[in-house]
Amino acid sequence: MAQNTKEQRKGKVIEVLNKARGMELYAIAQYMNQHYNLDNMDYGDMAAKMKLIAIDEMRHAEMFADRIKELGGEPTAEAKEKAEKGQKIQSVFSFDAKLEDDTIDAYNQFLLVCRENGDSSSVKIFEAIIDEEQVHFTYFDNVSDHIKNLGETYLAQIAGTPSATGLQTLGFVARQGSAPTQGGV
Repeated sequence: MAQNTKEQRKGKVIEVLNKARGMELYAIAQYMNQHYNLDNMDYGDMAAKMKLIAIDEMRHAEMFADRIKELGGEPTAEAKEKAEKGQKIQSVFSFDAKLEDDTIDAYNQFLLVCRENGDSSSVKIFEAIIDEEQVHFTYFDNVSDHIKNLGETYLAQIAGTPSATGLQTLGFVARQGSAPTQGGV
């Protein structure tokens, strides 16, 4: 059985990095669409947090693109799929929790591809991003549970809250104090 060449191994890593980048581009579009809708519905605090999570996803997309370029590949500019528009608030957070859960699962598989092909730098990127996606999942899942269990009472507490995120471009995880500190990863 022939051993994969270094170029073949690099190609497999670039492929999963580009799949992950496409997933991030989809998440950005989805979360920004939800941010605008939540803001329009006057759920400012939720809108602000959604925007910050989208900023995290933008950073992830750039991390993947940077690594793809380091490996000599071309970063995709195509989102995995189109954003789902017009979602009701009762389904937004459960939808996003599932999206994050599916992303964590996929990224764990992509991490294994990187490891199997000898790319520890890409493994580290996936590990850091998986940790942040877990923070997103937990937030979305908790809000989904609150909406399911408390319904209108919970939503009434958020209605009319400010949606401004300020001029800083720190994402959700960074503002929670959970951002990785190692070299910008």
